[in-house]
Amino acid sequence: MKSKDHLPTRGIVHAAAGREKFHLARFEPGPELLPFVEHYWFIRYTIDPQTPFSQTVLSYPNVHLAFEAEQGEQRALVYGVPLRPFVRQLSGTGYVLGVKFRAGGFYPFWKQDVNQLTGLTVQATGIFGADVEEWKGRILSAEDEAAMAEQAEQMLLTLLPVQDEQATLAGQITIEAMNDRSLTSVEQMSERYELSVRQLQRLFRRYVGVSPKWVIKRFRLQEAAERLEQDSSVSWAELAVMLGYSDQAHFIKDFKAVVGQSPAAYSKSAKTSPT
Repeated sequence: MKSKDHLPTRGIVHAAAGREKFHLARFEPGPELLPFVEHYWFIRYTIDPQTPFSQTVLSYPNVHLAFEAEQGEQRALVYGVPLRPFVRQLSGTGYVLGVKFRAGGFYPFWKQDVNQLTGLTVQATGIFGADVEEWKGRILSAEDEAAMAEQAEQMLLTLLPVQDEQATLAGQITIEAMNDRSLTSVEQMSERYELSVRQLQRLFRRYVGVSPKWVIKRFRLQEAAERLEQDSSVSWAELAVMLGYSDQAHFIKDFKAVVGQSPAAYSKSAKTSPT
């Protein structure tokens, strides 16, 4: 299983501090699963229970399947797209092997509207069947993280679905929203793909799980957090304009609502975090 050499930290709040607390690895899927899976991820940590560590992630519009071994328990869970930032408290010793499905990539396995899972965490057996329990044991008992990812790959290959054209389209639009910072409104997206706003909303509800407006705003705020962490001298006013906000006040309000801190507080805390 080929590991990813470059591990981007976009979306991980105060990523520098997190790297001091846990080991993170990612692995690429094989060609058959590439249309559905973005990558496999692995995290391992050992943290004094007296001083637990809380990690916040500005979640992407992706569904995750996670095999978790923590505090002597093993679980197989499906995480829908969180509407709020995902917060995980790490304490003691544990490890997790996860599957990050592409935006639109989970639908072909489930064939139901993905927004039914939005904001929820459910047992994987309810979606993938009872065989998940056997696979959970194989995955979590594998000799290392690469072998765990390989076992997860083998499980998904037994369930390999047919590609869905509309799911693929939804994924392509989502990727463009992530990479094109000039895309700041649903109306722009509608014009670019020659779909009405209502058609876009239906497409995203069914195949991604959140609205196109949510996707655009989340990617722009992820970018803002990353810029502030890398360069505390960045101008908020310029950043607000670059990300499509009509004024600085709206940018600050959205940033605080999503991140939990104002840009000023976030920038200050990033400077004092360990590197």
